[in-house]
Amino acid sequence: MSLILASSSIFRKQLLDKLGVEFDTVSPEIDESRKNGETPEQLVFRLAREKAFEVAKTHSGLIIASDQVATLADEILGKPHTHENATKQLEQSSGNSVTFFTSLALLNTNTDKIQTIVETTKVVFKVLSDKQIESYLQKERPYNCAGSFKSEALGISLFERIEGDDPNTLIGLPLIQLVKMLENEGLNILQD
Repeated sequence: MSLILASSSIFRKQLLDKLGVEFDTVSPEIDESRKNGETPEQLVFRLAREKAFEVAKTHSGLIIASDQVATLADEILGKPHTHENATKQLEQSSGNSVTFFTSLALLNTNTDKIQTIVETTKVVFKVLSDKQIESYLQKERPYNCAGSFKSEALGISLFERIEGDDPNTLIGLPLIQLVKMLENEGLNILQD
């Protein structure tokens, strides 16, 4: 059965590569707008499922989909896109905790069975000086990353600690849970 990653993220692709399985990538085109009254956890849960079902319209097999949001004081931190917005996000995060909600959905198009989970990861930031923030942004330019940092790179230097079950989740794909889901579908990563 073919394996499809419903994502255009190079970071998710790199994470899935770690498992040593062959897969294709397909970018789902869906409306990712938040609905009225939807919590961050509900939002990512819904979006992962919608991405999987969107890709299933044109592809068959096991479809992996994920979504992620970062929150600070119950406000969603989006992708900053600009240096100014990234500076503001990191100033707000300095000395505070940012919570990431990362969803994972695995859809078997043969059975229409879908498994979906949401994992929570808490990132506790160091107190950052203006100079540290500026230096980090100049070096890494994380303008397309929720929360304005890349934990898989230099962004790790901004943190006091990370609290969560799987370090891959923070990058965007909960691999420990994915392996369990794949096993539920009869695909054991460690078997030849």
